[in-house]
Amino acid sequence: MPPTQAESVIKNIIREIVQECAVHGEIISETLVAFMVKVVVLDPGNGFNMDRALVKSDVQKLVKLCVARLLDNKNPSLDTIKMQVYFDLNYTRRDEFLEEHHRVLESRLGSISREITDNRACAKEELESLYRKVVSYVLLRSGLGSPTDIKIVREATAALQSVFPQAELGTFLTLSKKDKERQLKELAMIVTGIRLFNKDCGKGGEGIDDLPAILHEAVPATTQHIDSQLETAQTLAYRYTAVLEKAVKNPLLRSELQPYRLKEALYNVRQYEVFLHIILSEIISCTQEVELMINQVRALLEQLKMTIKSKTAVPTSQVFPIFISLSNLWTSLQDETILISVLSSLATHLEPFLGSHELLFPEKLVQDLLNGETVKTDMCRIKENMEDRVHPLDFRKLEWLFPETTANFDKLLIQYRGFCAYTFAATDGLLLPGNPAIGILKYKEKYYTFNTKDAAYSFAENPENYIDLVREKAKKNAELIQLLELHQQFETLIPYSQAWAGFEPATLGMREVDKHYIKPITKCESSSQTDTHILPPTIVRSYEWNEWELRRKAIQLANLRQKVTHSVQTDLSHMRRENYSQVYPAKDSGTQSLREGSSRVPRPQIYLAGLRGGQGTVTHGVKVNLTRAVDE
Repeated sequence: MPPTQAESVIKNIIREIVQECAVHGEIISETLVAFMVKVVVLDPGNGFNMDRALVKSDVQKLVKLCVARLLDNKNPSLDTIKMQVYFDLNYTRRDEFLEEHHRVLESRLGSISREITDNRACAKEELESLYRKVVSYVLLRSGLGSPTDIKIVREATAALQSVFPQAELGTFLTLSKKDKERQLKELAMIVTGIRLFNKDCGKGGEGIDDLPAILHEAVPATTQHIDSQLETAQTLAYRYTAVLEKAVKNPLLRSELQPYRLKEALYNVRQYEVFLHIILSEIISCTQEVELMINQVRALLEQLKMTIKSKTAVPTSQVFPIFISLSNLWTSLQDETILISVLSSLATHLEPFLGSHELLFPEKLVQDLLNGETVKTDMCRIKENMEDRVHPLDFRKLEWLFPETTANFDKLLIQYRGFCAYTFAATDGLLLPGNPAIGILKYKEKYYTFNTKDAAYSFAENPENYIDLVREKAKKNAELIQLLELHQQFETLIPYSQAWAGFEPATLGMREVDKHYIKPITKCESSSQTDTHILPPTIVRSYEWNEWELRRKAIQLANLRQKVTHSVQTDLSHMRRENYSQVYPAKDSGTQSLREGSSRVPRPQIYLAGLRGGQGTVTHGVKVNLTRAVDE
């Protein structure tokens, strides 16, 4: 059957199971159904042959069995599988979560960033609108308040104007797209640092949450809640283990416990305990990071206060790097806050998968089954056999590791998540914690622990037999594949988040996927955009890649050395060339004298004498004209 056709058949089976469950009032995800199909086919008790394709009757039987198991709400095994599916789909490691969170943030800022970097504003109104977009971008990137709150916008605008006045928008628009994006990020970090410093000084900080105080309250509360749930799960696990351990010694009690599915309940609480340990470990890592970052934030704020003090002006080279560092630390605190919130929510959503315990195993029933049996914790079991260690000389062909002779002893990757392999195989599925102190067996580059020395010796005599028994038990209880980390032994049952892609489409017999199997290609529509001519052209016109062309040019140049250029002229061509001449047009010219000249008439000088009279009665006046002649 072609892979595409087989994949279509598989999808139809899954779709039919989902519809059947919906008819009975159960909404089941296709991921869970896909895994349940594998579980049912893998169980040897269901009689499916993995070496042939399923016929129509097999498909009908498969659908019927899957629906029956998915609708069995009182089955702890189903609760465990649901828990595993939910955890695998919702949990990501710290580094992956932060990377994805930053990617989502960048994608959300992509539209407003493009609006700013692609803007070609010229008019005053357009420049004002562009500046408002820059303010919104700064607020969205920092996460310190809503861009629709007028008080927050005013505070952010004032901080932005102190480092990037609106008058500099013209220079900003002349930059390349990459330089614009880089400057926007720097401005966002600087403005964030300024607002955080103002909040610490009591002069602003509108809309900024007190993250250190929030984290100091949230982390202990979350840790305390998880510790409480972990203690509850461990108490149930210890009690179930005590009952099952008692049943191993009492065949009559073992037959009485068969209808109660006590082992499946033990697997359920052990898996819950494992998940809580993972979440708690992540939260402890977050707590350490938070304490370190809070101390660094305080140190930077003190450094800013010492640098600025009461100065009216401070060099930007001194304060801008501090503002940027402060912004980066605050962003990291925001990331830790979100991560702790997600982990806390994940722990809370795992609790409903323990709901069947109170119905199946009420307190009175458990007490009756214990009947005075001592309930031992994991630590008690380890301390009981601490001194009874394995003697390496008893098994010269096997390698045993001990704490005092092995470096990084506590970091070894133990098989079956640290549970005793022999006890699990010999008692048909009882989970007892292994004790590394008595010795770790290294077999085929894998490490095994055991709860007692006798168990270690029994396993060492025939390891392959017990490994096969563990694998066969896991086929009947598929939740053990995730609990005991047996994915390498069941390659078709890869992690649940890849359950759809990991479905073997070649045949419906669900054979184990070989190394040559090619998974279906996932197609998606994608687009990308690049700047035109990011770098200046560097085309060398004289470059030639062809060696033969270079050889031809070299020969041509060498031959030119032996050549002489000749020219002749005939009578017919003589004096027949075209001539051209050029003249300069006439131009207006003028002259100017070197000095200015002027002339004037003589000044009249006339004198009169005898006007005041004398002793006589008759006055004799005399008029004298001393004016010079014009021609003198």
